[in-house]
Amino acid sequence: MKVMKFGGTSVGTTQRMKDVVNLINDGEKKIVVLSAMSGTTNSLVEISDYLYKKNPEGAFETINALESKYRSHVDDLYSTDEYKQITWDKLKEIFDFLRTFTKGIFTMYEEKMIVGQGEIMSTNMVTNYLLEQGYNACLLPALEFMRTDKNGEPDLEYIREKLKDQIATNPDADIYITQGFICRNAYGEMDNLQRGGSDYTASLIGAAIGATEIQIWTDIDGMHNNDPRFVDKTSPVSHLHFEEAAELAYFGAKILHPTCVQPAKFAGIPVKLLNTMDPKAPGTVISNETEYNKIKAVAAKDNITAINIISSRMLLAHGFLRKVFEIFETYKTSIDMVCTSEVGVSLTIDNTTHLKMIVNELKKFGTVKINDNMCIICVVGDLNWHNVGFESDATEAMRNIPVRMISYGGSSHNISFLVAAEDKKRALQALSDKLFNS
Repeated sequence: MKVMKFGGTSVGTTQRMKDVVNLINDGEKKIVVLSAMSGTTNSLVEISDYLYKKNPEGAFETINALESKYRSHVDDLYSTDEYKQITWDKLKEIFDFLRTFTKGIFTMYEEKMIVGQGEIMSTNMVTNYLLEQGYNACLLPALEFMRTDKNGEPDLEYIREKLKDQIATNPDADIYITQGFICRNAYGEMDNLQRGGSDYTASLIGAAIGATEIQIWTDIDGMHNNDPRFVDKTSPVSHLHFEEAAELAYFGAKILHPTCVQPAKFAGIPVKLLNTMDPKAPGTVISNETEYNKIKAVAAKDNITAINIISSRMLLAHGFLRKVFEIFETYKTSIDMVCTSEVGVSLTIDNTTHLKMIVNELKKFGTVKINDNMCIICVVGDLNWHNVGFESDATEAMRNIPVRMISYGGSSHNISFLVAAEDKKRALQALSDKLFNS
């Protein structure tokens, strides 16, 4: 059995829902994970915002506008009065449920209940359309099997057992539809998976059932070798190792969250990134197999701040780095790049919420200098140190770009450059010209 996930743009209109149904009707048994229709979650967040601000009139207006939009979707999607009525009854129940939140206290718990309704609506709509068209389909409610533990991490054993039970209630179905993103927490409350959302759901389900493959369908044809918004002549990468995909995702490739495919990686299940708008495009395959002696892609991460701590006391002083890193741990601020010398350490962060407090603490150990508005350029591929020349190709491409920091050797899959944001486009194009287009 395979798992197929479709994002918000893939089910963003009734026509695209019909296109998705055509794609999943290939005669194979499968579980299909759906996001909310594009724009729906934003509206639900807006409703929550009004309720936080104790403005029920604003919430009612947004609910009514969303309800009217879905009424139109139902009329467009179904050809029979029977399924129009069945679907609208369910959606109306959801909109009436949303209206109940205008009374009483509103907290993060209620917000999560509201924001998760988009996936429940889209899956009911697609399941009913499948049934209307005569397909052997059924709905698997994600809230019946998707759960996190007390640490907020997926409860893998629970997911495996409960999903198996849900499938067993409809063992003869050919197509199982379920919601991405939403789950319950360890206390039974409605929650969400946060990292990677629906992609994470698909990966967890794939690992739970031992899927043959996991397909993630979006509106672009796989992961490109550079950012097409800034660079000419980019092309999809045919194959990536899971570690390479994670590096690219972490450093700016928005098609995938860096941690969402970890369950598939550990289970050894290949993940395919495919394009709903161009289903015949080969896309990108991500697996545990490595293609040796290749540089695969370049990505960029914006809004980076570099911090330089210079201290003569650092010379031969054990424990200095520990004390520095403990400051960032105290303020729950992650570090991206690190470079050290005998008298200083430079590092980068992308979260400046607590920057002022961090700098005040760091000044106890030395002179602190800040460079903001920076960008990390990450080159990903088989960059094992035994592969002579690959790192020099990357640095040669950057010969005309001012580079603040270079990080190499922490991973066998990347070399990273810190540059000013104003040099980002030139750096990305120079790397493409040298590594891929020469």
